[in-house]
Amino acid sequence: MGTVVDAPKAAHTTTDAVGRLKEKGVKVVFVLGGPGSGKGTQCANIVRVFGFTHLSAGDLLRAEIKSGSENGTMIQNMIKEGKIVPSEVTIKLLEKAMLENGNDKFLIDGFPRNEENRAAFEEVTKIEPEFVLFFDCPQEEMERRLLGRNQGRDDDNIETIRKRFKVFLESSLPVVEYYNLKDKVRKVDAAKPIDDVFESVKVIFSNFSKKVM
Repeated sequence: MGTVVDAPKAAHTTTDAVGRLKEKGVKVVFVLGGPGSGKGTQCANIVRVFGFTHLSAGDLLRAEIKSGSENGTMIQNMIKEGKIVPSEVTIKLLEKAMLENGNDKFLIDGFPRNEENRAAFEEVTKIEPEFVLFFDCPQEEMERRLLGRNQGRDDDNIETIRKRFKVFLESSLPVVEYYNLKDKVRKVDAAKPIDDVFESVKVIFSNFSKKVM
């Protein structure tokens, strides 16, 4: 009898995941900005001060590639070809990470990357972001930062950087515009020094209680 009862559970993993995310009362903030706009640095500050968990879509995808799984190989090939990874692949990784974490406040960095990502995320998870934190930075400044940093990333050469800018402008800005119409965009001038940028960020997050140090 046990096997008969257990079988349907395996078949409804995604539904269970969605239900559990809603039950958990998960709060999500999307973090968007061009490559080199300082998202990673500011996310680390938000985690430290406000106790959020930082989930980088890119890091989750890179970890999946490193795992050597079939999924990882597929992701690697798509990235090499300059394609955007299918929404459901990234959403599945994000869902898993949120369910496995004890926290209920998440910064999702670098996702949604396009309108299709956005619609799929809301459809699959039944969650809308509290707001979108948008780091607005001129292309010249982002380029200067990326060429000046040394993080050992293969994708920090001038041609790839410019390709990433183009993808961001064409794909991600419509997501910002969509949420702007819903009054859910909190824009930050990311060209300022790091500490000044975080002062602006702190004001935006003032409704969230600070982490007890």
